[in-house]
Amino acid sequence: MKNLKEALFYEEYQEKYQSDERADERLLRCKLCPHNCVIANGKVGICNVRKNVDGVLYSLNYGDVSSIALDPVEKKPLFHFYPGKYILSVGTWGCNFRCAFCQNWEISQEKPYYTKSISPNDLVDIALSYLHQGNIGIAYTYNEPTIWYEYVYESARLAKENGLKNVLVTNGYINVEPLQTIAPFIDAMNIDLKAFNNDFYRKVCGGTYEPVLDTIRYCVEHDIHVEVTTLVVPGENDSEEELESEFRTLSEISSGIPLHLSRYHPAYKYTKSPTNTDKLERLYELGRKYLKYVYLGNVWDSKYESTYCPNCHSAVIIREGFKTEIVNLDEEGRCKVCNNQILERL
Repeated sequence: MKNLKEALFYEEYQEKYQSDERADERLLRCKLCPHNCVIANGKVGICNVRKNVDGVLYSLNYGDVSSIALDPVEKKPLFHFYPGKYILSVGTWGCNFRCAFCQNWEISQEKPYYTKSISPNDLVDIALSYLHQGNIGIAYTYNEPTIWYEYVYESARLAKENGLKNVLVTNGYINVEPLQTIAPFIDAMNIDLKAFNNDFYRKVCGGTYEPVLDTIRYCVEHDIHVEVTTLVVPGENDSEEELESEFRTLSEISSGIPLHLSRYHPAYKYTKSPTNTDKLERLYELGRKYLKYVYLGNVWDSKYESTYCPNCHSAVIIREGFKTEIVNLDEEGRCKVCNNQILERL
């Protein structure tokens, strides 16, 4: 099999009441994410990329690149991490969620027809070749990067050794041990918090939100830059009461977490109408009661994409689409008007 590599974080699994007929199945438990899949010989886990082959768990997508591009860092979206710079973005295939509105379902829910094998060494060389174009490092994105764990871990370590930044654009659904293992090599994450109720998570995504909150909390406590994205889907996760609970909970972790409230558009299995912009604007104002930095995504309105000082309310970064202009920040990331610290990573 192409790019077959033994996976990390798994163990033999013995059923308490295993029948004699199943004694030779050599069941394995994957310990990468909270699904903790029990995988029979010849089968794969929920993510479709971790396979039990005769009692050994393998990653099926190691080095298997479906997408690669030099993107504005704001596209991740990261608005408080090296604004105006670029980052080499790379993805594979597979996901440990089944989001019915996924915009990248062709690579998250299916294996694409064409992929290219790129080693960690080659990936870092490509990233280094773009330094003259403002590249700061590598973003593991497009599909869920944590299920590409072995490749991301090796690439991130090598990138760090070469002075590059590492970014995960992730659903945050990962167990503590693998998160702790990779965290020293990760500089920033954009984490999808898809809802603040488990009925939505179980029905639409296949999971629960508490492990995602745990990931957000761990990263903030360990000085990994975190921004959070919530796609607001009409009639599903758009209750103002529910979202206010989300805003409050995030603020209790850190009121400085930038929050991106993103407008839903029909995709994959979802055909309902896009999110009403008036609703998003109300949520924007509600979010700002709890969090210092709130943004609206997919609305293409500079007012809701720009960064304002929470102390004096001056505009410090003006954004129009992916055009970014730093207007009132000094070299240390402080507001030029009131000297309030806004960005740590310029």
